[in-house]
Amino acid sequence: MQFSERRKRVGSRPQAELYGQPLQFYGQPPLENISLTEFETFAVDRLKLLKTVENVGVSYLKGSPQYVKKLVAESKNLNFPYRLEPDKRRKDHISHFILRLAYCQTEDLRRWFIQQEVDLFRYRFNDLSPKQKLEFLHRNNLQYDTIGIEEKKALKDKLLNSSPGVSGITVEDQDFYKVPFQDALDLVRTRKVYLKAGYVYIPHQEIVTIVLNDFRTRLSKALALTARSLPAVHSDERLQPLLNHLSHAYVGQDYSIQKNVGKISLEQIDSLSGKSYPLCMRHLHQALRENHHLRHGGRMQYGLFLKGIGLSLEQALQFWRSEFIRGKVDADKFDKAYAYSIRHMFGKEGKRTDYTPYNCMKVILSNPPSQGDYHGCPFRHSDPELLKQKLQFYKVSPSGINQVDTTFSLNHPNQYFLESQKVFGGGRDLKREMDATQKAKENSVVKASNVKQELPTNGPENVAEMEDLDSIFQEP
Repeated sequence: MQFSERRKRVGSRPQAELYGQPLQFYGQPPLENISLTEFETFAVDRLKLLKTVENVGVSYLKGSPQYVKKLVAESKNLNFPYRLEPDKRRKDHISHFILRLAYCQTEDLRRWFIQQEVDLFRYRFNDLSPKQKLEFLHRNNLQYDTIGIEEKKALKDKLLNSSPGVSGITVEDQDFYKVPFQDALDLVRTRKVYLKAGYVYIPHQEIVTIVLNDFRTRLSKALALTARSLPAVHSDERLQPLLNHLSHAYVGQDYSIQKNVGKISLEQIDSLSGKSYPLCMRHLHQALRENHHLRHGGRMQYGLFLKGIGLSLEQALQFWRSEFIRGKVDADKFDKAYAYSIRHMFGKEGKRTDYTPYNCMKVILSNPPSQGDYHGCPFRHSDPELLKQKLQFYKVSPSGINQVDTTFSLNHPNQYFLESQKVFGGGRDLKREMDATQKAKENSVVKASNVKQELPTNGPENVAEMEDLDSIFQEP
């Protein structure tokens, strides 16, 4: 009864009061009814925003002018507000709680969700005016007041010496917050604040550290509580598959054959495998060349990757046939046992579904490799010592082995291929590489078409179709 009364009382508040503030700690869950379509749309749009925050954070120093500029530019392409205007706050509020349900299920998911939400919150908090920041602190029981002019003058030298980035000219014009030291241990540890009588004096630009710590703590506790409620949520057959899909959804580019067909030739594959393949695909290519055969898991993973980088159906049939007949499979057996599955992969047989390449999450989570398999993710499925030896064989430097440092966030093997081609092409789009004789005759370059960002459909129907493809690839 008390819950019903509370629901009625809160639900009766006008939207202007619920979403009247530009930023919130997401302390109160939404209580309105929404459709399943809106539920999924809100969640996917926010997930795209968080993925954008992650990608920009990899390439730029968080909080720097370049970071902010890039985040603003990337966010404009999304159907989601990076700045919370009054009419957009409902979507922000509801979508946050939907992703809580999806990302509270494991420790890895919780860690990722918390980090991206904290980074998004940091940007939004820094975008507030000083007055709005102070109002936010008081509204959320963070009673940190700015010190007065007289106290600031008395402590001017101390504040100047203990606060990086504060000069004698700006110290008089800058706000300082007086905060109990236990609420600012990170700043005390790094000696960025002045400590006196159990209080620290925090310059205006550093107060965000206190707020972020509080937000992180609240969100971590909230996710733990949400996880305990999952059995009740999963009892709803409408929500369980949707939430499971959201936590593993790939929302990047769609690397389908229609957009990349004709971009490479069979003669290029060996050279490309050495400089533009991610480790998982390079491992598969090497195994295929050495053994002249791959089991069904490897053929699916590598075959769809080749399709995605531009191999046509005719080229794929020629590639697989020429390699298999070098082993224990003759041409007649290949045509009977393997050719159909390759045509099926390209949507020319069976249900005629045009399958897209596996993203990293699919590679990691589905069909883990067993003895004699070469598919999967080497960074997740390989023994650490064997992985180290393989990286050394590929002439990766010791520093590179100890710490992988990239300039972009990798979510898809075909993304790795395109990014590497941009690097080798001086930042330009993927170009067709001609062999020596062709280069003597031709100078034209074919630019890769831009891949439109869209969310692949991974609903129950497509899952069933992929399982159908799995069965086709099974060994006799």
